Amino acid sequence: MNIALIGYGKMGKAIHEIAKVRGHEAVLIIDADNLGDLTPENIRKADVAIEFTSPHTAYNNVKFCLENKVPVVCGSTGWLDQLDEMKALAAEKQTGLIVASNFSVGVNIFFEINKRLAQLMAPQTNYEVTLKEIHHTAKKDAPSGTAISLAEQVLEELGRKEKWVNEESAHPGDLSIISERIDPAPGTHFVKYSSPIDDIEIIHTAHNRTGFALGAVLAAEFLKNKVGFFGMKEVLNL
Repeated sequence: MNIALIGYGKMGKAIHEIAKVRGHEAVLIIDADNLGDLTPENIRKADVAIEFTSPHTAYNNVKFCLENKVPVVCGSTGWLDQLDEMKALAAEKQTGLIVASNFSVGVNIFFEINKRLAQLMAPQTNYEVTLKEIHHTAKKDAPSGTAISLAEQVLEELGRKEKWVNEESAHPGDLSIISERIDPAPGTHFVKYSSPIDDIEIIHTAHNRTGFALGAVLAAEFLKNKVGFFGMKEVLNL
């Protein structure tokens, strides 16, 4: 499979290595130094594009790929208020789109555990729930997209919580997300339910970027020749 890599930071390089091991070729690599190479002619050489840049550039990059009928896997967070527009564009152009806050196989299993735990804890009103995430200091957004996804799952199940906030809060309707930036942590996420009697906590710790990179390549393999919007739940058949 021919892949276009849009964004060639640490994640882009890790994705490139996994893609090569799995027999794919990067026919286009775009970084800050060669933005002029992101042309319709070049992007159409790819079967799928994988986009990992920043909240400020992701929207335009995804739009560019879809307009040129190239399926795109996007791991950039912080732009998802425009996601519905991109879903509609993918349908219009009859191509595919995958957007995920986290491509790790382990994290996506963690999402399913988090959802089930929240369902079990919904009637247990004597438990208070908080989230915490730790990432390296180069991470641009806070809270992480993964933490937001975890929080939204909790909010769906716990009617006593109204919204998430990125700080400690004593308001009973707030779901607190605590963000810490410590090197060299690739990413750790905690969901903790506390009562006067006991605590229940689930934790996912990434040891390196390999899991994220593999998941992104698996998503690209899944998306080739597909039309519509998908998530990692479909990719991993969860």
